[in-house]
Amino acid sequence: MNDKSQLRDYQRIAVAIRFIDQSIDHQPSLEEIALAAGVSVPHCQRLFRRWAGVSPKRFLEFLTVKHAKRLLDQSGSVLDTSLQLGLSSPSRLHDQFVSIEAVTPGEYRSGGDGLEIVYGHHVSAFGPVLVALTVRGICGLAFCDGEGVAKELERLQKLWPGASLREDVQSTRAVAGRLEQPADASRPLSLLVSGTNFQIKIWQALLDVPPGTVCTYGQLAERAGVPGSARATGTAVGANHIAWLIPCHRVIRSTGETGQYRWGATRKRAMLAWEAARHLSGNVAAVS
Repeated sequence: MNDKSQLRDYQRIAVAIRFIDQSIDHQPSLEEIALAAGVSVPHCQRLFRRWAGVSPKRFLEFLTVKHAKRLLDQSGSVLDTSLQLGLSSPSRLHDQFVSIEAVTPGEYRSGGDGLEIVYGHHVSAFGPVLVALTVRGICGLAFCDGEGVAKELERLQKLWPGASLREDVQSTRAVAGRLEQPADASRPLSLLVSGTNFQIKIWQALLDVPPGTVCTYGQLAERAGVPGSARATGTAVGANHIAWLIPCHRVIRSTGETGQYRWGATRKRAMLAWEAARHLSGNVAAVS
């Protein structure tokens, strides 16, 4: 599938998700979902199966609060199993090929002085994505298009004020192409993050939440060893600057509602449902 087709698929899925959200009380029919997405019923069926691997009806189930609550009930045992097996951060039960490296205190104070960051804008299953790399690893990943690209670059520069930014689509394309691919332990991904000790602790704990599962802010705080700090944990989650790979989208409210997301609530719901579909079929998302 070419970039234009992939982007068009996500855009139609996003429209369908927004319609489903507005109509969730009466469980919209396939015909209604297809009409909202601007496609025929057969095309709607093919679209969801191609993008998510499941039917629109099954995808609708993954978007409900009922499903989210069921995942919350299950997530505790999944995370407990991970810890019992000794797979605590930064290693994880489902894969062991993404690791976090934090900048040193000196580098943090200097804002990455002398560091070169190359970036590129690409298409992914969840819309356009900006990827930023250093020689030590991925330092930024944000979903954005149009004017959003300039804003994300500005945010990246503020995060690394001492660094120089240079566009290099060739260098970033390989990373962008791995976002939805099967895990490959022979090619581990390294992330370079800049944050406070508390933020880094929360981001590391996020790596313990496998695809197809979710946790609450309170549960994440406990996993990070800072129980009782759900509010501060939420702030740290929102400060994450590497989308998808540090899976802040897997943190939801205790009510089962998905809540807000820095890169859009609709995208967060799409990501969670997409992962649920992959988990169901045994084809778990490659990069969390």
